[in-house]
Amino acid sequence: DRENEGDLTIAAQFVTPEAINFMATHARGLICLCLTPERCDELALRPMTEHNETPLGTAFTVSIEARDGVSTGISAADRARTIQVAIDPGSSPHDLVQPGHVFPLRAKPGGVLQRSGQTEAAVDLARLAGVIPAGIVCEIMNEDGTMARVPDLTVFSHQHDLKMVTVADLIEHRRRIEKLVERVVSVRLPTDHGEFQAIAYRELIADKQHVALIKGDVEGAENVLVRVHSECLTGDVFHSLRCDCGEQLELALARIEAEGTGVLLYMAQEGRGIGLLNKLKAYELQETGLDTVEANLELGFPADAREWGIGNQILADLGLTTIRILTNNPRKLTGLDGFGLTVVEQVPIEVEPQAENARYLTAKREKLGHTITKLHHQGARLEPQPDREIDT
Repeated sequence: DRENEGDLTIAAQFVTPEAINFMATHARGLICLCLTPERCDELALRPMTEHNETPLGTAFTVSIEARDGVSTGISAADRARTIQVAIDPGSSPHDLVQPGHVFPLRAKPGGVLQRSGQTEAAVDLARLAGVIPAGIVCEIMNEDGTMARVPDLTVFSHQHDLKMVTVADLIEHRRRIEKLVERVVSVRLPTDHGEFQAIAYRELIADKQHVALIKGDVEGAENVLVRVHSECLTGDVFHSLRCDCGEQLELALARIEAEGTGVLLYMAQEGRGIGLLNKLKAYELQETGLDTVEANLELGFPADAREWGIGNQILADLGLTTIRILTNNPRKLTGLDGFGLTVVEQVPIEVEPQAENARYLTAKREKLGHTITKLHHQGARLEPQPDREIDT
């Protein structure tokens, strides 16, 4: 969906003249070599421009050619030779000349978890396959010169007996199999709801920090009561009436304290994952008549941009196996399943609706599938008001 385009890709380790010719003949786009930042530095590959102004930030380096073993450099055999030299661990900058007919692309160090591009996907796929982390990509064009879209790509994959995978699939896979967070510090935290242990986590790829508040001994315990709460400055701190986030936070802490054992995971996912500034922009749109879902879509974001894989990993790191989740959001049930965790029960966490958030709660229930019953019971006396952000 990012570009609505598709690329042919092959692990660079398996490049042949036939593979290059297939790309040039059937895909018709620009053939590029995707490399890790480390390999680009080893080969002294400089950026093609000092100021990358492309909308997607594709990181081209100066084009390359093998110094030896090629003729004009453009033939399929010559380009395959150049790629073989570039990925050979024994090669040095002296083994290449610039410019040339192969276009290297510099992948982000975190792969698709840092940038959801075909460059990073090609490198990640090769790395996951256990071969040299480098890939060749070529955009797929139709015979009439237009870009192939998903329906065209589906036909293309069937015609040539190729597997079709999305960058989103790869992101989801990596989130499930790789450790992406680390513990940083653990301290005692007395609160109005009792004493908790606060454990801070840092993401290894993104610049985000999360906090888990622990009550009692949860490691190895079964059916632990858990609340995964997305950060909401306006609701949690300023007690905004646009959302029920602050009330849910207080209620969750009180319930965990009463239970005697439990976890509240406070995630840095402001505004359902779009950030504080964009959330306030969504508020501005809501004041013109849009609801919370419509406002997100108008800004170019999904209705809910949050991912639950990081939270899943944190809960697993705490030693949890089976959990009862405090939420009205059914997406969390599937989103938190995995990494050895099993959600055994959904525990409602409804608060009393107010006139200020009636329209917001309605959007949550009708467009996002949240389980909300109190709105139905009291809807007759609630006057819908401008919308607000969704439960976390």
